[in-house]
This record gives sequence, structure tokens and C-alpha cells, in this order.
Amino acid sequence: MVLNNIVVVGSCMIDLVSYAPRLPFPGETIHGSKFVTTYGGKGANQCVAASKLGGKTALVARVGDDIWGKKYIENLKKENVSTLFVKEMPQVSTGIAQIIVSDSGENQIVIVAGANDELTRQDVENAKTTIKEAAVVVLQLETSVDIAIKTMELCKGISILNGAPALGNYNPKLLKLPTIFCVNESEASIFAGIPVNSKRDAERAAFELLSKGCNSVLITLGAQGALYVSKREKKCYHFNSPSVKCIDSTGAGDAFIGALAYLLANKKDLLKSIEMSCIIAADSVTRQGTQISFPDSDILKTLEHLSRD
Repeated sequence: MVLNNIVVVGSCMIDLVSYAPRLPFPGETIHGSKFVTTYGGKGANQCVAASKLGGKTALVARVGDDIWGKKYIENLKKENVSTLFVKEMPQVSTGIAQIIVSDSGENQIVIVAGANDELTRQDVENAKTTIKEAAVVVLQLETSVDIAIKTMELCKGISILNGAPALGNYNPKLLKLPTIFCVNESEASIFAGIPVNSKRDAERAAFELLSKGCNSVLITLGAQGALYVSKREKKCYHFNSPSVKCIDSTGAGDAFIGALAYLLANKKDLLKSIEMSCIIAADSVTRQGTQISFPDSDILKTLEHLSRD
């Protein structure tokens, strides 16, 4: 097995981001303060987050044959992500995400999948040797369920499935195959069928997901940190998030998962890795943007000092 090798199978999106004093109500038009175009998509975000920390990463994805697809591949190379398995899809647009971010850091997102819908099981098959050799493989649900299942069946290392966007009806393999099933509160509520409005609710949802077949469940709770339970221990671990001024929460969950993948690929203790990932995700919300907000490897030096103090 190649140590520190992380493979992400997932989406690439161009983020069209508008900043406004608050999120608009349905049917309302409000004035924004700033507009930017950045690189996003859960798959690429998580891959770049791991790469910026120093991980050896590869992405399996599709982009369109438009100007955005070419720019996206250039951006991935700049971020030291292997693009061997990133393919341009003829006559299809690159995925687009329209995002509104309020002054409080809250966001609303609408995605148009574009080329992401063209990712196939053959793309995964083409990358199967790399997937089998990976220390950690990361999946999400912005591409098809079949692709996630096929990838997890090939994986020999640790697999992390980010159940986002959430599905009300789903193949049970989505819960049973991954080493770690990771969701936020709203996603946990949909998968578990339990309203999640508090830490106690999240804990109940996590145990419900274990009863549905998960090997382990990791629920991110935003500013309240995260919780983790596993089938083996059946004990709930809570992790705090540091208090920071939130500028933009977009991509914080991706920063968390990318950090977790990097730390686990480098043989870090699971519970310590979750704790450190909470800190890395919190750091990312102190800056605007998604991939551009993710910290680099310098933060790891700070975390190592903290762990020794």
C-alpha cells in the first residue's frame, strides 16, 4: 500500500458566489456587495483540502469541454492534485454552483451538475489500481450512487462516504460499505429519519444509522464541533470546535473531510484526527471562498505544538 495516497471520486463545480448582507427570502430581490467566481464541488474541494495539507492526492472526475473545464484542470494541477483521471466531456458544460453568502457566514447553494452526471463506472474502473492502492478513498453523492458503491467495493483501505446531498431513499450499501459515514446535521436527519436540532438529537441519529448498518458514523455540527460513534465500541465521542469569527462557512465540511483523509492516510489516530479536523475546518471559515480558504500545511505545525502543550 502506498502511504499518504488519497483518492477522491467526485464532483467539480465552478462556484458563482454572491455576498450579501443576509440571505434573501423566497421571491425577494436584495442588493449584494461582492461577486466572485471560484473552484468548488465537494469532490474537488475535499481533494484540494487534503493536497494543501501535503497529501499525495488523485481525483476521479469529469468536467465539460468548455473554458471552465480547462481552467479547472489547470487549477487542480496548480494545487498538486493528480488529474490523470479527470476527463473532459464533449458538448457538456462543467458543473456550476450558484452560492449566496450572508454577512453572518450562512449560505444558500443551488447546483447544476453538468459533466458530473457523466461520470461513469468505467471512469472508476480505469482508476481501479490507484483506488485499490490508496490509503484513504473519499466519496460523496454529487455524482451517482452507483459510482460511490463501485468505488467502495474496490477500496482496500479506509473509505469515507460524505452523504451529501442527502437521500431519503437509498441503497443500503451506502451505509454498509464505507469505513466512515460522514454527514452534517440536516443530512443525518434525512438518512436516519430523525429530526436533528441539537447534539442530543445528533447522537440519537448516529445510533439509528448504526442500526441501519453503518460501521461508524461521524456527524459534523458546525460551530459545535462533531460527534463519532462506531459499531465496534457503541460509545459516542464529542469533539469541540474552536470559537472563531465566521466570514464564510461555504466548504467548511469539505475542509473537514479533506483534513480527515490526509490525517488518516498518514496513520494518525482516528479520534485525534477528528479533533484536528474540527480545528482545520474552523480555520477555513475565517476566510472567504472554498478551496482558496483551505489552510496549507503550516497549520499542522501549529496543531502539533498544541498537542504537545
